[in-house]
Amino acid sequence: MILGRKETNIIKHYQIQEQKPNIVVRSAYRDEWDDAMALAWRTFMRFEANDYSTEGIKSFQDFITDTTLYRMFVMGAYQLFCAFDGKQLVGMISLRNATHISLLFVEAAYHKKGVGRALIDYVGKYVLLEEGFHKLTVNAAPYAVGFYHRLGFFDTDIEKTNDGIRYTPMEKKLV
Repeated sequence: MILGRKETNIIKHYQIQEQKPNIVVRSAYRDEWDDAMALAWRTFMRFEANDYSTEGIKSFQDFITDTTLYRMFVMGAYQLFCAFDGKQLVGMISLRNATHISLLFVEAAYHKKGVGRALIDYVGKYVLLEEGFHKLTVNAAPYAVGFYHRLGFFDTDIEKTNDGIRYTPMEKKLV
């Protein structure tokens, strides 16, 4: 039997819903720090490292393995939020100075499934409601510039390089 137009649309809709993960975003616990940084490293190496010099790759590795950064997280001076599909960590985002996105990474299998958007939305609400600020900033990696533009960020300067790390300063107004 050939499916009619209506039945085909229902099946397509069901399949799309089945593929979309059920993502929960929340503040990270101490014991999730290492897994979140490992996710950042894996994703950086797969998608971003080709845009960086050896110095830039080393700078990034030094940053995510810095024990001072971990101590800041434990003391509450550096916020880390994680996205989970069930019990599986699938994304992470961190904030410094209350409004600056320091890291944002999503597992490769979860790209283009709304995880990055969910992390940005969560942090945007957190910054607005908990911190009382009306903007987010980020130094976007070349790989991520288009993603941030699609979510309402705009460039505040041209691309820069510092310690081998290439980035475009960006901002988003929160309302």
